[in-house]
Amino acid sequence: MGQEREQRPVGVRRRTLLLGAAAGAGALALGTDALATRAEAAPTFIRGADVSWLPQMEAQGYYWNNSSGVRQDLFTILKGYGVTAVSLRTWVNPSSDPANGHCGIEETARLAQRARDAGMQVLIGFHFGDTWNSVGVQNPPAAWTGMTYSRMLDAMYDYVYHSCNVIKYYGVTPAWVKIGNETNSGICRPIGGVGHPDQMTGLLNAAYDMSKQVFPNTPVLVHLAQPQNLTSIQNFLNAYGGNGGKWDITGLSSYAQGGNVPGVLANMQTIQSSYGKPVMQVEYGGPVGKATQVRNSLRAFTTGLQGFGGLGTFFWEPEGYPSFNGYNSSAWDETSRRPTAALDGFLNV
Repeated sequence: MGQEREQRPVGVRRRTLLLGAAAGAGALALGTDALATRAEAAPTFIRGADVSWLPQMEAQGYYWNNSSGVRQDLFTILKGYGVTAVSLRTWVNPSSDPANGHCGIEETARLAQRARDAGMQVLIGFHFGDTWNSVGVQNPPAAWTGMTYSRMLDAMYDYVYHSCNVIKYYGVTPAWVKIGNETNSGICRPIGGVGHPDQMTGLLNAAYDMSKQVFPNTPVLVHLAQPQNLTSIQNFLNAYGGNGGKWDITGLSSYAQGGNVPGVLANMQTIQSSYGKPVMQVEYGGPVGKATQVRNSLRAFTTGLQGFGGLGTFFWEPEGYPSFNGYNSSAWDETSRRPTAALDGFLNV
């Protein structure tokens, strides 16, 4: 297993890419365009859920009932709501903290294999950190701290190539790979911050290229947060695209509710038309105590995205009970262990 993952040293991988870049640029562009075209033409809207906490919760004895109060495997329950895909995050060297750690590549690969066996498509999401990176926080892994840009570029090539080969070893071909998490301000700051667009682009392109080396037909997403703030997203995409950044799908996080949804959908449509890449809502959720509101807003997003060719919506950690993670965003009632009305937003839309 280890030999399969480390069969080519970093320098060889980089040199192969660099020598082939000029000859293959046209083919790569055509391939990317073809992927985007196929995605836009796809008839099936993706209904998904991030369930990265599942193994840690099960290890602590948590379980889930279906709407009839019968205990079932989480994937089975989700499939009953039309969910056909899961999003799984991965961290570089995480701690053992149940809520803020785990999700190393081996654990993520095992969960991806389980999802595949349940008939689910899988989105693999790289955070490029040891724990949460988000719109306000983009810290590199501890092992990368203090690296020069050149050394960090090598580390990125090696990490993504290795990680994708671990996923492949477990027999999973992801439907999507996400490079970074809510990267409005860049990645691995300060080296890869948006204020250093050439370095930011170099790091993300390294991740893109290594994903394609292992999974050539898997679309790669960049991921940005808060589409209500259109300027922040445009700043990133202009910097990234202007420096030769490569991506196939624009992933977006939005937890908007009620009357805020139409404006966010309008901005999502603008992002899709402006940059020529289909959009996917890779995070959505809402308060567990406002299930009807969350359901109606999910329904509005699902309908609205389909209206302009958006690819899908992922509910973020619907199985997460507040007693486990301290969050108030969930689609399960912790007392009855039954799903709330929130997930009904996926039905008949």
